Amino acid sequence: MIRVGLIDDQALVRAGFGMVINSQADMEVVLEAGDGNEAIEQIGATKVDVVLMDVQMPGLDGIAATRRLLDGLDDAPKIVMLTTFDTDEYLLAAIAAGASGFLLKDALPEELLAAIRTVFAGDAVIAPRSTRRLLTHVAAGVSAGPESVTPSRVDLVDPLTPRECEVLRAIAIGMTNGEIAASFHLSTATVKTHVGRVLTKTGSRDRVQVVLFAFRTGMVALADILGHHA
Repeated sequence: MIRVGLIDDQALVRAGFGMVINSQADMEVVLEAGDGNEAIEQIGATKVDVVLMDVQMPGLDGIAATRRLLDGLDDAPKIVMLTTFDTDEYLLAAIAAGASGFLLKDALPEELLAAIRTVFAGDAVIAPRSTRRLLTHVAAGVSAGPESVTPSRVDLVDPLTPRECEVLRAIAIGMTNGEIAASFHLSTATVKTHVGRVLTKTGSRDRVQVVLFAFRTGMVALADILGHHA
C-alpha cells in the first residue's frame, strides 16, 4: 500500500485528489495539510511514502517545505510538486529542491496515479510539456539558484562500466526499464541493478538528475534527448 500525503491550501483540491487516490486498491491518503509548516509537522509524525505538494501556499510554500523535508528527514518521502502554473521558475526550483516529480493540476486522474506509482518505485516524473523547457534551460546554462540541480563535478567515485554507460544514455533519452531490457536483451532485474549503480556513481537522486548529468557531461546531446520526447 502506497501511503500518500496531500498538501494543498484548497480543501476542495485535497478532497478531489483524495477521492481519486482512495479509489485505488494499492494506495491511500494518510495525511492532509493546508500549508508547508503543517506538512512538516505531520510528516515528521506520520509515515508517508509519496507527498503531493502544492507549490503556492500561504506561510511556507511548497518549494521551501520540500527542501526542509528532504534536508531534515532521514527517511523522507518522495515528493511530487503540483502547480496550476507551468512556469520555468517553478519547474527549476522544484528540481533544485529535490522533488521527484513535477505535474500540473490539470493532469488527468490516470496521469496523477501513474506519477504516484512511478515515484514510489524510485523513478521521477515531469509533466511532458515541461521536459523540453527544462532541458533547454540546462543547455542555456540557466541556474536554478544556489543549489545545483545535478552533480556539478564529473569525477565519479567509481568509474561507470561500458554497460552502465549504455544504460545511462538510455535513461537520458527517456527509455523505461522495460525498453532498456528489450533493447539490450537483459532481464528487468538486471536493468534495475544497472540503474541503481548509475544513480549511485553519478550521485543522482533520480532519473531526472541522471538526464541532466548525462547532458552536462556530454554523454548525450540535447537533440538526442529532445528527439525522444518529440
